[in-house]
Amino acid sequence: MTSEHEAILRAASLRVTRPRLAVLAALHDHPHVDTDTVIHLVRTEHPAVSHQAVYDVLRALTDAGIVRRIQPMGATARYETRVGDNHHHIVCRGCGAIADVACAVGHAPCLSASEDHGFVVDEAEVVYWGTCPECAAERNSH
Repeated sequence: MTSEHEAILRAASLRVTRPRLAVLAALHDHPHVDTDTVIHLVRTEHPAVSHQAVYDVLRALTDAGIVRRIQPMGATARYETRVGDNHHHIVCRGCGAIADVACAVGHAPCLSASEDHGFVVDEAEVVYWGTCPECAAERNSH
Protein backbone atom coordinates (compact mmCIF):
# COMPACT_ATOMS: atom_id res chain seq x y z
CA MET A 1 0.00 0.00 0.00
CA THR A 2 2.96 2.33 0.56
CA SER A 3 3.70 2.58 -3.17
CA GLU A 4 0.02 3.41 -3.80
CA HIS A 5 0.18 6.12 -1.14
CA GLU A 6 3.40 7.46 -2.65
CA ALA A 7 1.69 7.67 -6.04
CA ILE A 8 -1.29 9.49 -4.52
CA LEU A 9 1.01 12.07 -2.92
CA ARG A 10 3.02 12.57 -6.10
CA ALA A 11 -0.14 12.94 -8.19
CA ALA A 12 -1.18 15.78 -5.87
CA SER A 13 2.30 17.37 -6.20
CA LEU A 14 3.05 16.69 -2.54
CA ARG A 15 6.41 15.47 -1.31
CA VAL A 16 6.50 11.91 -0.11
CA THR A 17 7.39 12.00 3.59
CA ARG A 18 7.21 9.44 6.35
CA PRO A 19 4.54 11.37 8.30
CA ARG A 20 2.35 11.74 5.19
CA LEU A 21 2.64 8.06 4.38
CA ALA A 22 1.89 7.12 8.00
CA VAL A 23 -1.21 9.35 8.14
CA LEU A 24 -2.50 7.99 4.82
CA ALA A 25 -1.97 4.42 6.01
CA ALA A 26 -3.75 5.14 9.32
CA LEU A 27 -6.73 6.70 7.56
CA HIS A 28 -6.88 3.96 4.94
CA ASP A 29 -7.03 1.29 7.65
CA HIS A 30 -9.23 3.29 10.08
CA PRO A 31 -11.75 5.53 8.30
CA HIS A 32 -13.70 8.16 10.25
CA VAL A 33 -11.14 8.64 13.02
CA ASP A 34 -10.46 11.89 14.82
CA THR A 35 -7.13 13.70 15.04
CA ASP A 36 -6.16 12.20 18.41
CA THR A 37 -6.70 8.70 17.05
CA VAL A 38 -4.64 9.50 13.94
CA ILE A 39 -1.83 10.76 16.18
CA HIS A 40 -1.97 7.57 18.27
CA LEU A 41 -1.98 5.32 15.19
CA VAL A 42 0.91 7.17 13.55
CA ARG A 43 2.98 7.25 16.74
CA THR A 44 2.52 3.51 17.22
CA GLU A 45 4.68 3.00 14.12
CA HIS A 46 6.66 6.26 14.21
CA PRO A 47 7.02 7.53 17.81
CA ALA A 48 9.09 10.56 16.80
CA VAL A 49 6.31 12.12 14.71
CA SER A 50 5.02 15.19 16.54
CA HIS A 51 1.42 16.18 17.12
CA GLN A 52 1.99 19.29 15.02
CA ALA A 53 3.33 17.21 12.13
CA VAL A 54 0.14 15.13 12.10
CA TYR A 55 -2.02 18.29 12.19
CA ASP A 56 0.02 19.75 9.32
CA VAL A 57 -0.24 16.55 7.29
CA LEU A 58 -4.00 16.32 7.81
CA ARG A 59 -4.39 19.92 6.66
CA ALA A 60 -2.16 19.38 3.59
CA LEU A 61 -3.92 16.16 2.61
CA THR A 62 -7.34 17.75 3.07
CA ASP A 63 -6.34 20.85 1.08
CA ALA A 64 -5.04 18.59 -1.71
CA GLY A 65 -8.31 16.64 -1.80
CA ILE A 66 -6.65 13.37 -0.82
CA VAL A 67 -8.44 13.25 2.53
CA ARG A 68 -11.95 14.35 3.41
CA ARG A 69 -12.68 16.08 6.71
CA ILE A 70 -16.15 15.50 8.07
CA GLN A 71 -17.61 17.00 11.22
CA PRO A 72 -21.09 15.84 12.17
CA MET A 73 -22.93 18.33 14.36
CA GLY A 74 -21.72 18.13 17.95
CA ALA A 75 -18.80 15.82 17.12
CA THR A 76 -15.10 16.30 16.64
CA ALA A 77 -13.75 16.40 13.11
CA ARG A 78 -13.09 13.03 11.52
CA TYR A 79 -11.03 12.11 8.48
CA GLU A 80 -11.28 9.55 5.71
CA THR A 81 -9.51 8.70 2.46
CA ARG A 82 -12.70 7.95 0.55
CA VAL A 83 -13.04 11.09 -1.57
CA GLY A 84 -14.56 12.14 -4.85
CA ASP A 85 -17.70 10.02 -4.80
CA ASN A 86 -19.96 12.38 -2.81
CA HIS A 87 -20.98 9.64 -0.38
CA HIS A 88 -22.78 10.45 2.84
CA HIS A 89 -22.58 9.27 6.45
CA ILE A 90 -24.77 7.77 9.12
CA VAL A 91 -23.90 8.63 12.73
CA CYS A 92 -24.96 6.84 15.90
CA ARG A 93 -26.45 9.22 18.48
CA GLY A 94 -25.31 6.88 21.25
CA CYS A 95 -21.65 6.07 20.64
CA GLY A 96 -20.79 8.33 17.71
CA ALA A 97 -19.92 5.49 15.33
CA ILE A 98 -19.88 6.61 11.69
CA ALA A 99 -20.51 4.54 8.57
CA ASP A 100 -20.50 5.41 4.88
CA VAL A 101 -23.74 5.62 2.91
CA ALA A 102 -23.66 5.60 -0.88
CA CYS A 103 -24.90 8.64 -2.77
CA ALA A 104 -28.69 8.81 -2.68
CA VAL A 105 -29.30 8.78 -6.46
CA GLY A 106 -27.59 9.81 -9.67
CA HIS A 107 -24.41 11.79 -10.11
CA ALA A 108 -22.81 14.28 -7.74
CA PRO A 109 -24.21 16.27 -6.11
CA CYS A 110 -26.95 13.56 -6.07
CA LEU A 111 -29.44 15.96 -4.52
CA SER A 112 -30.83 19.07 -6.12
CA ALA A 113 -31.35 22.13 -3.94
CA SER A 114 -34.92 23.44 -4.00
CA GLU A 115 -33.37 26.91 -4.32
CA ASP A 116 -29.73 27.37 -5.33
CA HIS A 117 -29.68 31.16 -4.82
CA GLY A 118 -27.49 31.47 -7.91
CA PHE A 119 -24.82 29.09 -6.58
CA VAL A 120 -23.28 26.47 -8.82
CA VAL A 121 -23.83 23.40 -6.66
CA ASP A 122 -21.07 20.78 -6.94
CA GLU A 123 -21.58 18.77 -3.76
CA ALA A 124 -24.35 17.79 -1.38
CA GLU A 125 -23.70 16.58 2.14
CA VAL A 126 -26.23 14.48 3.97
CA VAL A 127 -25.79 13.15 7.48
CA TYR A 128 -28.19 10.49 8.65
CA TRP A 129 -28.59 10.14 12.41
CA GLY A 130 -29.78 7.08 14.30
CA THR A 131 -28.77 4.29 16.64
CA CYS A 132 -26.17 1.69 15.66
CA PRO A 133 -26.92 -2.03 16.15
CA GLU A 134 -24.64 -2.28 19.22
CA CYS A 135 -26.28 0.66 21.02
CA ALA A 136 -29.77 -0.59 20.07
CA ALA A 137 -28.97 -4.06 21.43
CA GLU A 138 -27.62 -2.58 24.65
CA ARG A 139 -30.68 -0.35 25.06
CA ASN A 140 -33.00 -3.33 24.46
CA SER A 141 -31.15 -5.49 27.02
CA HIS A 142 -31.98 -3.09 29.86
